[in-house]
Amino acid sequence: MLSLPTQQIKEMLVQAGVLDDATFDSIKIEADRKRQNVADLIISEGLINKEYFFNLLAKTLGFERINLGIQKIDERVMNLVSEDMARQRKIIVFNRGDDGAFDIAMENPTDLETIDFLSLRLKSKIKPFLATEEDLNRGYLLYHKRLTQDFKKVIEDGIQKSLRSKNKGDLNEAAKDVPIVALVDNLLEYALSSRASDVHFEALDDAILVRFRIDGVLHEIIKMPKEIHPAVVARMKILSGLRVDEHTHPQDGRFRHKISDTLVDIRVSVIPTFYGEKVEMRLLSAAQKPISLTELGMFENTIKVIEEGVKKTYGMVLLCGPTGCGKTTTLYSIMNILNRPEVNIVTIEDPIEYDMRYLNQTQVNMAAGITFASGLRSILRQDPNIIMVGEIRDHETADIAVQSALTGHLVLSSLHTNDAPTTVPRLMDMGVPPFLVSAVLNVICAQRLARKIHLDCIESYTPSEESLKALQSEFRSAEVNENVVKVPKVLYRGRGCPACNNTGFLGRLGIFEAMNITEEVRKLIISPEFNLDNLRKLAKKEGMTTMFEDGMRKVELGMTTVEEVLRVIRE
Repeated sequence: MLSLPTQQIKEMLVQAGVLDDATFDSIKIEADRKRQNVADLIISEGLINKEYFFNLLAKTLGFERINLGIQKIDERVMNLVSEDMARQRKIIVFNRGDDGAFDIAMENPTDLETIDFLSLRLKSKIKPFLATEEDLNRGYLLYHKRLTQDFKKVIEDGIQKSLRSKNKGDLNEAAKDVPIVALVDNLLEYALSSRASDVHFEALDDAILVRFRIDGVLHEIIKMPKEIHPAVVARMKILSGLRVDEHTHPQDGRFRHKISDTLVDIRVSVIPTFYGEKVEMRLLSAAQKPISLTELGMFENTIKVIEEGVKKTYGMVLLCGPTGCGKTTTLYSIMNILNRPEVNIVTIEDPIEYDMRYLNQTQVNMAAGITFASGLRSILRQDPNIIMVGEIRDHETADIAVQSALTGHLVLSSLHTNDAPTTVPRLMDMGVPPFLVSAVLNVICAQRLARKIHLDCIESYTPSEESLKALQSEFRSAEVNENVVKVPKVLYRGRGCPACNNTGFLGRLGIFEAMNITEEVRKLIISPEFNLDNLRKLAKKEGMTTMFEDGMRKVELGMTTVEEVLRVIRE
């Protein structure tokens, strides 16, 4: 974001009546402590709408505001400036006026050096506009679309060169061969440009299949000759510090890689399969900023339940859902709220996915004897106020976590269960007695990740009678509270465009189900009448919004589709 003097931002927001002096000053102190931009923090906390903030900023600076989600980008003029230069300067050339001047979307339209540079390069006048980071990313996506075929050609060229050098007998040498190194680097760069969260490198009987997971869905990218499989796998093992000569046992590693000036942490898993080793790589931005609960997709009622649960100085707050549903990101968002100078937060994770300032983060290391259970025991000797356990997997970890929560610590963790109420019997199955489950729980939040409709190609439509009846049937089956959401008469979808690869979706948002452990719920857990159906009914009576209801509210608002909500909830 454009870096303005703090006093100028303060005057702008106070004059607009958004904040008073005291509130701004307290937020400034918090932003300095967390090393965050004060404007970023104000927006992420929901104190001002982002679009309104940038409209105010444009007015204050005396520039026009441009929204590249509405304004069409002329790709011919955009390509007059390379993507590297556009990213470096944080600009997009989006139009050329009748007078010959170029219209430039800029994160900082006051940057005279960049304006002069572009004027000389393009040999014309420059008209700067204020744009957000999201606006600029829309333009960068168009660059990526153009580069897709280029990337595939580079990868295919790399395959041919690799085949010519495949006769090298030593895998270590083959893995360091220039074509193999370039091939893996280009694959990773292509994955990042495609917004992939995971790269799957799979051995088939006659080929290698590369697939990317984009917005939660796997896409087949390219097939490679089977002959280069050993060298490519060896290259990935070398990067992640794994044994190149081990082919019969699973291995896990990680490495940090610079891709297009972006530092990316890559988590690697290698397993033996029938036709050869399979490699899975999880891509995590090394510089990712903490995300607020609002940015995750939580509505105010869900945020209130979570915040009430973490205000307590002891007890357990649990996130639940399948692998890859965003539990860890939500845990970090909660820790960002709790991260204050007066508290000591210690974590045990497998692996450490985000580096957060002032957190004492420990990683599970089975080879060194550090498990969730043993790590948790050690953490208790570190005088913690708040403990984050990446996952409760067994009786021993569950037992220590519960005892920690009962002895004055706030424990945050995750479990693999389908919904919030199911977490209670799951803990009992792990050997935690009902009276301890009742005493220790503060709040349980289940979640899923659904694809967001791409706002640049969104359209509304009226569902058919048949579709409407099917939706009404889903509402009846889910016993939806009509005070929360009604069957929508108008639905939304993405038409598909080059920027979203014609899928109609871009990015993901959370669907949540937060169960507050009220006194009535505690009583039920320890009563003879306890069962899962009774718990669900009571939780809803006590105000719980189910994942289906939360998802349908997002459908109603045009954030996602009915099909997406049903797909992820039924995972």
